[in-house]
Amino acid sequence: MNTTWVKQDLLDRFGRVATVLHHGLALIGLAAVVLLLVRGKTLFFDEHASRSTAVGSIRYDGAVSLLDRADDTDTQKYRALANYVSRKYRIAPDVTEQFVGAAYDAGRQVGLDPLLILAVMAVESRFNPVAESLMGAKGLMQVIPRHHLDKLLEHGGEEAVLDPMINIALGARILKEYVRRTGSLEAGLQVYNGALADPSSQYAQKVFAEKERLQDAVRQFGRPGVRSSV
Repeated sequence: MNTTWVKQDLLDRFGRVATVLHHGLALIGLAAVVLLLVRGKTLFFDEHASRSTAVGSIRYDGAVSLLDRADDTDTQKYRALANYVSRKYRIAPDVTEQFVGAAYDAGRQVGLDPLLILAVMAVESRFNPVAESLMGAKGLMQVIPRHHLDKLLEHGGEEAVLDPMINIALGARILKEYVRRTGSLEAGLQVYNGALADPSSQYAQKVFAEKERLQDAVRQFGRPGVRSSV
């Protein structure tokens, strides 16, 4: 038998074996990479899911229930208010608690009655976090991004206007500035609505009327025989 032919045959067989091994290892490596990516994605979402509350397509990252933070003496009062808003505007109770809690936080920060902030949300958007007007006002407090870009930049940019918690805090801050600038709550509300020239102050009166209804919901809590599910 020709020695050269035998060597060539062995080399050819070795080459085929090496090719099979190469492709096999490549497939194993690819499978490992895919597995790592899938597991990494799962871990990423699992980690963040525990720190957020989802409502439709909106996520409230880091959301903490108002009732979890309240003192025992205030818990029932807050629940009465949150339940009233939830039932009237058909919003999930846990989401309503987040909105009420954010209004109380914003009120403390800027020096406004949280019930007034909630009343503005009711009149402006009916508590719809993705509401948008023809004028470009967006979110719960109907903030117009192009008028307040400097403030939105503090929160990462214009897209932050649709973050419900940021929208509430920002709207409260803007309203407080208008109140300070005009010297009265009524005039400040009219400026917020872009209706300072309205002699009847119709917008401000709507907000005050809604605030009174919210106050009644809180008062119901203190009446004998009335449960917290007002």
